Amino acid sequence: MSRVGVLVLGPAGVGKSTFCASLLNHIQSIGRRAHLVNLDPAAEPGEYEFTVDIRDLISLEDVMEEMSFGPNGGLLYCFEFLMSHLDWLDEEIGDYEDEFLIFDCPGQIELYTHIPVLPTLAKHLSQNLGFSLCAAYLLEAPFVIDKPKYFSGVMSAMSAMILLELPHINILSKLDLIKDDLSRRELKQFLNPDPTLLSGINSSTNPKFYNLNRALVQLIDDFGMVQFLPLDSTAPESVGNILSYIDDITQWAEAQEPKEPRDEDIDDDELGQMLPGQAAAGDNEE
Repeated sequence: MSRVGVLVLGPAGVGKSTFCASLLNHIQSIGRRAHLVNLDPAAEPGEYEFTVDIRDLISLEDVMEEMSFGPNGGLLYCFEFLMSHLDWLDEEIGDYEDEFLIFDCPGQIELYTHIPVLPTLAKHLSQNLGFSLCAAYLLEAPFVIDKPKYFSGVMSAMSAMILLELPHINILSKLDLIKDDLSRRELKQFLNPDPTLLSGINSSTNPKFYNLNRALVQLIDDFGMVQFLPLDSTAPESVGNILSYIDDITQWAEAQEPKEPRDEDIDDDELGQMLPGQAAAGDNEE
């Protein structure tokens, strides 16, 4: 069986850790095995314990204290340190051969939109450790209802898709925070980037940016790469729908080993229970 993992990405505050916890809980509830891998050296303790935690190697707090770095510089240092100690990561996840790993990533999007840190890590996981990977990029639904912010988020998602070079899904999180029916109906138009939303941008920005806005929207439309899946982390059916997409992308079902048939004989009574509505052989014989 191949190793399967999902990299959970997105700006700070979009609900990545909440989604990771909900995904872990859902996977375990349907009888599958999964583990959380924390790649955020500034993560706070949460409801679930991490199976693998980068803070066991290096933490942002220690780097900021000992190196006198700020948060962004300290985070880059942490990942450069991880890149030079990938043998530590290999050893930590080495025992989880046939299980689903959820990688909770930092909220600094520069790591996967501007610099090749996470792309390098993704290639290492895929090529050296044999992972079938999927990237899940989250944006929060209440944020994107503001149309200028929406296209900014789409651009960041597209940048991550291009730089990571991984199978990719984009998710609108925190649907549970959108309470009124009007906003929920309007949200549907944001699941697929539509150039007609440009009028909403130009009506709220300085006229001197009209041409720039049009060029950005045209770029998004030309690539045609970004679509969003709705997510309510409080609803198991919503989390299950996201998992089905991840499974399709990573070919999780195809990687499962076939189960061996039972060796022992099955008697007529047991066969009747297995095939409800059908009489076991011999029941109607005279």
